Amino acid sequence: MTVAMSNTTWGFHVFLAVVLTAMVVVPRCKATCSFPAIFNFGDSNTDTGGFFAAFPPLVPPYGITYFNKPVGRTTDGRVIVDFLAQGLGLPFLSPYLKSIGSDYRHGANFATVSSTVMLPHSFPFDSGVSPFSLAIQFNQFKQFKVMVDEEEEHHSYDYGNTKLPPKNIFGKALYTFYIGQNDFTLNLTSLGISGVKQFLPEVVGQIVKTINDIYALGGRTFFILNLAPVGCYPGFLVKLPHNASDVDQFGCLKSYNNAVVDYNNMLKDALRQTRKNLKDANVVYVDTHTILLELFQHPTSHGLKFGTKACCGYGGGDYNFNKEVVCGNTKVVNGQKVSAEACEDPYNYVSWDGFHLTDAANKLTAHAIFNGSYFDPPFSLHHFCDIVHPIG
Repeated sequence: MTVAMSNTTWGFHVFLAVVLTAMVVVPRCKATCSFPAIFNFGDSNTDTGGFFAAFPPLVPPYGITYFNKPVGRTTDGRVIVDFLAQGLGLPFLSPYLKSIGSDYRHGANFATVSSTVMLPHSFPFDSGVSPFSLAIQFNQFKQFKVMVDEEEEHHSYDYGNTKLPPKNIFGKALYTFYIGQNDFTLNLTSLGISGVKQFLPEVVGQIVKTINDIYALGGRTFFILNLAPVGCYPGFLVKLPHNASDVDQFGCLKSYNNAVVDYNNMLKDALRQTRKNLKDANVVYVDTHTILLELFQHPTSHGLKFGTKACCGYGGGDYNFNKEVVCGNTKVVNGQKVSAEACEDPYNYVSWDGFHLTDAANKLTAHAIFNGSYFDPPFSLHHFCDIVHPIG
């Protein structure tokens, strides 16, 4: 196990060195790809504005790095699915819930902030959980497909200026999943790790069921991103109960990260079985956990400076995170008005606001994904796409 991890880490270092060199000397090129669309299912890690199209919008400094304003992404710039789309030569995905200005000709994004795999049992403003669980997101996708089929076959429905894809796109599209983190973290404080572990098989089962349901509707290529090392996120380092002996040499929580690894192994095994059952489908497990763990543990090796310290927060110190004053908010603390503001150099940070990655970290993660070394089974994107330094 140790040898395998060392080889992976070494390979990641070599790849990132090549990438960073190429970014200096190679001009940005647009990819041509046999994936004409992406349909994404997920939570805040890949939401491109769905949640905040339905609920009160984000405030500055969100969006400052790339868009120069908040655009519904819980980061300073782009999320991973933005980079995946860019790398495949596609435009950014429009959120399914955004009614104005959306363009669905190259797919749709069903992800929303705080979404869970399992159906939530409480109102979102009571628990912080989005009502748009994975089952709801799948139903939205199914309805989307119905609208596309009806529009093309009968031309009997008027969807105004909404731009829809052709009917045959669903069998050619890439289906991406990055969800499950909230199922894992939201109950840790009340149930503890052992309590959460009891229902994680249900989480995996629901993901597999959704893959099968999309397969029945024509989907054939699936990327399932595993869970990140939540024990390295500044927000969880502050919020989750732990003792000093649980903190490793990199400042991450060992017990929580070990529990994530157990879940990821369970997911990986379930996807291998799914692959056997769906013989003409590509069901690909994407090991983003290894990529992100490397960034958190060795940020300076990849052009960053800070791993477990948030860029946007309040309190300074090792984490720059205060759960009472989160990014973009102003509150009175001990009789004094204080604000959680952004750092001046988010490109040096892995963590944006304690719970989400910076544009820089998302970019490095996407670069590693395109390298193809983190797929199970091996899957060459270059076989499907003419990719030449696709990400700017």
